[in-house]
Amino acid sequence: MGKIDYRKEAKGRECMVRLPGICNFNPETTVLAHYRMDDGGGQKPNDKRGAWACSACHDECDRRTRKLGNEFVRLAHAEGVFRTQDVLISEGKL
Repeated sequence: MGKIDYRKEAKGRECMVRLPGICNFNPETTVLAHYRMDDGGGQKPNDKRGAWACSACHDECDRRTRKLGNEFVRLAHAEGVFRTQDVLISEGKL
């Protein structure tokens, strides 16, 4: 098996972030939303540290919208990363 393109893997997948009152549940809008640590590094993380997120959840995770509290969104995003990784592991892609 060749190198996995985790960004392409997001296409058509269900949102794994699932922010209440935010998620649009539309797999056609799903992209890979990178989880950034608060380490001040500033660089985009490895694609393996991303969650499949619908466009609405992605906007909230990247704080383009700010409808929910920062810590709640960070936790939901991190849990989305774990759910995404679980699916990729079950498919033998991670």
